[in-house]
Amino acid sequence: MFKGFRVGSIAGIPIRLDVTLLLILPVLAYLIGNAMAEVVDALNAGLEAGLDAAVLTEGLVPWGLGLAAAIGLFVCVLLHELGHAAVARRYGYEIESITLWLLGGIARTEEQPRRWNHELWIALAGPVVSVALGVGCFFAFEAVLSDPVRFVLGYLAVLNVVLAGFNMIPAFPLDGGRVLRALLGRTRTHAAATERAVGIGKFLAIVLGLFGVLAFNPFLVAVAFFVYIAAAAEGRQTAIEATFEGVRVRDVMTPVAQIRTVEPTHSLADVLDRMFSERHTGYPVLDDGVLVGIVTLDDIRDVDPDSRAMVTVGETMSAELETVAPDAEAMDAMRRIGSGDVGRLPVVDDDGALVGLVTRSDLVTAMNVIRERRSAGAADATAK
Repeated sequence: MFKGFRVGSIAGIPIRLDVTLLLILPVLAYLIGNAMAEVVDALNAGLEAGLDAAVLTEGLVPWGLGLAAAIGLFVCVLLHELGHAAVARRYGYEIESITLWLLGGIARTEEQPRRWNHELWIALAGPVVSVALGVGCFFAFEAVLSDPVRFVLGYLAVLNVVLAGFNMIPAFPLDGGRVLRALLGRTRTHAAATERAVGIGKFLAIVLGLFGVLAFNPFLVAVAFFVYIAAAAEGRQTAIEATFEGVRVRDVMTPVAQIRTVEPTHSLADVLDRMFSERHTGYPVLDDGVLVGIVTLDDIRDVDPDSRAMVTVGETMSAELETVAPDAEAMDAMRRIGSGDVGRLPVVDDDGALVGLVTRSDLVTAMNVIRERRSAGAADATAK
């Protein structure tokens, strides 16, 4: 979810925008502009701003200020996520990307923090940045004289503090949910802490959703729905990680002796016939025993059916291979297969020789068998 399209990078971290952000920006700008008089009154009452409502509600000014405030809010969200990323890097966790979308931002780490104190400080970093931004915007608001600029700064000062407070609700994927899991993780395993935090998060999401329905607030309902789905996804992901704990790729791969391969000189028509008879949709390509690529059914589909008898595997195969080592964690292979369009990973040793192949079905089968063995072992232990 929410891969988005890349718009640049900061400190080597890819920054992505989800299409939902482009949809919500004009809507948010309109809502701010449409409620300009009410927002000005609130700022005057709460911050003693002394803003001139007549100036700020004249002509197109409200819509321009609405757009500026909406863009400023998402810039602050980006800085919030960069706060998470900075602390995560401090602890040695690489950041895959930061994506801005409809309801805020998501900083993706390549692996989840396992030590409770690491997760605690990484989770707290975002709200701390938001509070700092709110304080900074407030001091800037006090220093400038232009009412339009003061309006944007005052709005962002309040919204950043609200953002920090909202993010501390103890429900995944909000920062408060990760803080809760970190604190629970002091005395529980990672899986047990996640299970408890996910349960609390789902309950709070239901409460938030009911409140949104009673208050006729579709935004709160949407947030509650996302929180519930994300909490459930976090629980499933952690359960999978717990299942594969201690399992290596060599334990779940198909050994090279059992792998069917093709050569670069084979025609696509011949390979397609083999796919039908052997019920495979992809083959490693070996040239004199050396792995040189992979050819899949999708590769063959891109070639005109009338030409497949004359086109060879070597002309259409994917030569840029993503491989995995036999001693890598099985969960690493699961993440790499699940994060892209990779259906299978060649397993190669330190010399680059093919020693096996791991597919999505290999991993799913292994996961089901491991769970069954563990449940059977637990039942035996209970019986004794």
